[in-house]
Amino acid sequence: MNILTSLKSSFQKGGALHEAIDTTLYSPADVTTGKTHVRDAINHKRVMSVIMLALLPSILMALWNSGFQQNLTLNQMLAAGQIDSLPGLSDSTSLAANLLTGFGLVFPIWLVAIIVQAVWVTIFAVFRQRSIGSGVLVTATLITLLMPPAVPLWQVALATSFGVVIGRELFGGTGMNFLNPALVAWAFMTLAYPASVSGEAVWTAVDGYSGATPLAMALGDGVSSLAPMGITWMSAFLGTIPGTLGETSTLACLFGAAILLISGLASWRVIVSIPLGVVILSSLLCAFNPDAMSPAWHLVLGGLAFGTVFLATDHSASAVTPKGQWIYGLLIGALIVLVRVFNPTMPESVGVILLFGSVCAPLIDRFIVNAHIKKRKKRHV
Repeated sequence: MNILTSLKSSFQKGGALHEAIDTTLYSPADVTTGKTHVRDAINHKRVMSVIMLALLPSILMALWNSGFQQNLTLNQMLAAGQIDSLPGLSDSTSLAANLLTGFGLVFPIWLVAIIVQAVWVTIFAVFRQRSIGSGVLVTATLITLLMPPAVPLWQVALATSFGVVIGRELFGGTGMNFLNPALVAWAFMTLAYPASVSGEAVWTAVDGYSGATPLAMALGDGVSSLAPMGITWMSAFLGTIPGTLGETSTLACLFGAAILLISGLASWRVIVSIPLGVVILSSLLCAFNPDAMSPAWHLVLGGLAFGTVFLATDHSASAVTPKGQWIYGLLIGALIVLVRVFNPTMPESVGVILLFGSVCAPLIDRFIVNAHIKKRKKRHV
């Protein structure tokens, strides 16, 4: 009876769901007044809108590339006599065919992620008598882009539930969490269903086909093993290679980085320091071992670019002090190279390292602040 009463009050004017609809579709009618308030044109809803705009190049690339990889594989299997005929919309040279095929792969994952997340957010909002946060769309999109094309939808639902509840809602909701819920969802998939996010059969959504990602091939057999597969550095940079939906295109991530930097929503120190840490350590390794993967390849393979731009810059999970951001970024970049090189059984380590960096971020900021306090005390002794 209490649950029904809470749901009824949430739909009434001033309730949590009523307020969520108003603030999502319209500008809030209630604004602060007086000299005691700081007013700005930006709010959380507009921040999420800018992030979605920054994600748009990666979304479009995910739609096209997932369809392209499937259609290309089907055409290759037909030429090799492994299948007798092609289904409709299987022309890998057609932009429309690739986009429509990709839409059929990406949209169900996104729909499951947003529905499951909306259910949990609504439940917590009703019992807390608070409005629903405006980060639902962004979190669902990030979870989708972190998944491979052939991931089972029921696993996406479980991962989304774990990421939203454990990674955000248990800490009080949007703005009170210290871990990115999309990363927590990815970590759940990695630990609970590793074959669904790291196996060789999940990168191209074609039954009976399997193949490793370019990063796994490069770490296992050397970069020279990519050439027979037709994979060049430019194709890896553009994103025409297998991988999770959002990580393949470094170029798309750079467009997103430009939008976030121009709007002031991302720290340029974090975006610069992570690749810098990768370049420094991988260059040192190449000096001792000429056959080691070069810094240029490290930067375009795997989820480094996507993680740097859209996950490491999360305000709730990143360091906030200027010096702390440099340390945070350099630490993440160096650890990514170390895990890639010395643990080739786990080539895609970006998500785990980002979670570790998020846990260390408050400690890093604490050391930086305490160091400033000690310097100021010495000045006035």
